Amino acid sequence: MAAESTQPAIPEPGTTQRRRSKGRRRKAPSTGRKALRATAWSAAGVVLLGGAGAGYLYLKLNGNLHSVDINQALGSDRPTKIDNGSENILVLGSDTRTGKNRKLGGGTDDGSARSDTAMIVHVYEGHKKASVVSMPRDTLVDRPRCTDTKGTAHPAASGVMFNEAYSTGGAACAVKTVESITGIRMDHYLEVDFEGFQKLIDDLGGVRVTTTKNIRDPQSHLDLRAGTHTLDGEQALGLVRTRHGVGDGSDLGRIQLQQAFVKALIDQVKHVGVFTNPKKLYDLADTATKAVTTDSDLGSVNSLIDFADGLKGISSSRMKMVTMPVRYDPANPNRVLLAESKAQQVWNALKNDEPIPASATKGTATGEAKGVVSAG
Repeated sequence: MAAESTQPAIPEPGTTQRRRSKGRRRKAPSTGRKALRATAWSAAGVVLLGGAGAGYLYLKLNGNLHSVDINQALGSDRPTKIDNGSENILVLGSDTRTGKNRKLGGGTDDGSARSDTAMIVHVYEGHKKASVVSMPRDTLVDRPRCTDTKGTAHPAASGVMFNEAYSTGGAACAVKTVESITGIRMDHYLEVDFEGFQKLIDDLGGVRVTTTKNIRDPQSHLDLRAGTHTLDGEQALGLVRTRHGVGDGSDLGRIQLQQAFVKALIDQVKHVGVFTNPKKLYDLADTATKAVTTDSDLGSVNSLIDFADGLKGISSSRMKMVTMPVRYDPANPNRVLLAESKAQQVWNALKNDEPIPASATKGTATGEAKGVVSAG
């Protein structure tokens, strides 16, 4: 999924041919003049991107987007929208094994997909802070009856893994299941697949992290020594997917690594400086719009820009990340069950746009990878 640039060629600062007066040596520009000239070229690039080619670029980026109409599929049988200025977004990482994702994800190319990663992102009123609740894919849940975006109805099922909802009925059934568990309406839906995630990290120039332990997992193709690394896309994908390379090999440990990586990624994005580099800005936009599937309300470039603009004030230090309260299943140590009373504390806090209390996650099942990864 190579990103392409339609940006007109802009001469590098200092390379434009100029006539000189004979017998006179041109004075070398000062550092201040060099910086001013570089800024001028960046500004020129922004103007070019926003000028004559803007219509083409908009249509191309808009054409990259894929959206699904969650509202139509689920109808009116949903939790009431909470109108307190907050927003709830279900973010899924899809581990489809089809096409190029087959090589990245491993496993059998059976045409199916699972929600390898699932997070509820609650953006508080004012959009200055957020809480993120990771939902373990191995949680045994009662999946409600749901209708997918193609109109196919799927019967309810009891005691099935959480990520089975997505593999059964795609985005609509995943949203339906999350709303059934939480009692909270999801305002938006975002999905990223393997290939898109890897390309985004590469376009960003990698993400810098520090690991306190060696991480080696042949299944996710990851081999990191303890220390500081700038992870490329393939390594980053390996890190957020690994469950056997560190800790107890559980999905809960993998979630701890994912949460640490997300914080490092947020820090990295804020330091990339894409708005002073038009080509990088366009390449990232091209990759991002190809990488995501959204709900229909976010299914245009303008809607995505407005949405992203509302989140840009949230730093990693103002993002609280927890795992949905669960306990180990006594009948199967590889599965977990919802810790209902503690989970209800989480859902009540999000409904009321309040911080998640520490008591909600105290004493619940956790992995053994906390602190292994941090921002570099």
